[in-house]
Order: sequence, then C-alpha cells, then structure tokens
Amino acid sequence: MKASKLLFATTLGVAALAVSSLAISCKGNEKTENNLFSIDFSNIKGQYKPGETLPLTLQNPEKKQIDSIVYYLNNEKVGTVKGDAKLDAILKEGRLGYQNIKALVYYEGQNAEATGQIEVISPVKAKMLSFELVNTYPHDTGSYTQGLEFYKDTLIEGTGQYQQSVLRKNDYKTGKAYKQISLDGKYFGEGITVFNNKIYQLTWRENTGFIYNAGNLNKIKEFQYFKDIQGWGLTHDDKNLYQSDGSEKIYKLDPETLKEVSSVNIYAEDKKVKELNELEWVDGKIYANIYQTNTIVLLDPVTGSVEGLLDLTALSEKITRTPETDVLNGIAYNPKTKTFFVTGKLWDKMFEIRIK
Repeated sequence: MKASKLLFATTLGVAALAVSSLAISCKGNEKTENNLFSIDFSNIKGQYKPGETLPLTLQNPEKKQIDSIVYYLNNEKVGTVKGDAKLDAILKEGRLGYQNIKALVYYEGQNAEATGQIEVISPVKAKMLSFELVNTYPHDTGSYTQGLEFYKDTLIEGTGQYQQSVLRKNDYKTGKAYKQISLDGKYFGEGITVFNNKIYQLTWRENTGFIYNAGNLNKIKEFQYFKDIQGWGLTHDDKNLYQSDGSEKIYKLDPETLKEVSSVNIYAEDKKVKELNELEWVDGKIYANIYQTNTIVLLDPVTGSVEGLLDLTALSEKITRTPETDVLNGIAYNPKTKTFFVTGKLWDKMFEIRIK
C-alpha cells in the first residue's frame, strides 16, 4: 500500500482531504443487561459540534420508579437529574470523534447503566492556502522520501522500501547525501524527526523505531511502539513527539519512554482525515501530507481540527516523471528562511516554497 503508484489530483471540493465518508447516524439504544433502560436517541443527532446542546433522556418501557440519573460523557460527569427529567448537556471544546454516553440510573433501591455514542465533529471551516515558489533544487530520484527535516543547516531525509531504506544527511542545494546509513533490509523506513540532538525514525509495519545521534548518525537504541500500530509520520514540539499511523489519529508521545501521552482525532468539518503521512511542526501547528494526494493540511494538534488546505498540484507538474515516480511526500521547514522544502517519493526535484 505504501508503495502505491496512485496520484490523485486535489481540489477543495474533490476529496482533497483523503477523507472517509461517515454514516450520519448515532450509535445508541444499547440497553443494560436487564434491558430496563436505554438512552433515548429519538431527539439526538448523529453528529455534534462543540458548544451544541445534547438532549439526554432515558427510555423506561417498564415504567420503573427512577430516583435520579447521573450522565457521563467519556466517563466525565456532565450532570444529574431527579427522576427521569431531561438533561441538556453542553458539549465542551475538546476531543473530536466518537464520544461515549453513559447514564447511571438509580431506581427502587437499585442501580443500572445505559450507554450510547455520538460523534463530535470540527466546527472549523478550513481555508485554502496559497504558496510562492522560491527555489527549485535537485532531488535524488533514488530516494523514496518518507521523512524530511532540517537540523541546523542540514536537511535530514529518511527513505523507505524494503532492502533500500536509508537515513541520510543532504546538501539540499545539490541533492547529494554527504553521510548516510542503511537500515536492515527487513525494515521499511518511515517518518523522522530531530529532537534534542537525536534523530527518531519510524518503520512501517515492524512496530519498531530507532534513535540516532544527530551528529554522526550512530544508533543509540531501538524501541517498540506503545501499541500495535503502523508507523507513518513523526514530528515534535518543544516537549513531545507526535506520531501518525495511517488512521485519523495523531498520538502525542513522551520522547524518553516513547509511551502515549494522549491522542487527537483529525477532522475536516464532518469528515475524518486519514492517511496523514509526513508531519512538520511549525509555530504550534502541524502540516501534514495526505498520502496519495497533492494536498498538505494545516491542523491544530490540540483540537484535531483542519484549519487550512494547500494544493501542490502545480509543483507535481514541474517534475520529470518516469514509471517509478511516486506521490508527493516530504515537508521540512527551515526556520532561518521561514520557508518550506517539499518533494516526493523518487522525485527529481525539491521545491522551496513560502506558504501564504
């Protein structure tokens, strides 16, 4: 899958987000073990935005005498009602995606639970971004680019494919590597990032990552992922790493333990955004390639909302294509010039752009 030769043109209205379609129906009416109570979904929508009101009531077909109901959303208490009264719960800003509803029902000296689920979507309408082409540089057509990041004045690149994956230091003006190491042939190299003078590198399906000395590329250690997921993109802020796995999730990781700190679900309005490939952290936001498209999305790593879309089809039309040429992938921000360097898998060019 990651070696696919597909290339999709992208526009604002044409699956530029590589999104999955969603059923606009709520999941609910899951009764308790004794089938006494269930969440009433007759007045509940399938999707909500933060700030909207969620009307919570119970179905009580056996007419039990209810003393009180405590409602929870993702195990956080949102309110209590006397008897079977309705609770209007205001959805707070926070996690997007599927949210679990639980009602703890106290009745006739006993208690029971009823559960259900809604989906919270992004309230943000993404803006179309534009770019200015600053420079064009050569890029090694043997590099199946998976990760790209500046370290001081050096462009670090991680490449993929079994038996061919390398980690290299490039002179970006010539496209030549002046130092590189090869991964064991059983690994398919993926995203990289440089944090505290160490290079972190993922692999695709091997559930394994590597840490190197950023100066000499000597391997410091390898690590196993915090759970059984694929490795796709990697970036960091001033405290944590951020990893994607091909789903709509981005995981925040502790750089020392490599354990999950938290995660966010990425949404563009009412659509999940999947296949987030190469990642780059700039000024508190994440720029991400959407695999198999010419689109980069700008997203908020706290809320998961997509805030901007950048269509780079015009750049993909400037490369010299061969049967091996693959898709756009690779974003590196140079803080000295405040410009982005973008390329693709087996592309013959790298482009320096300024995003407007």
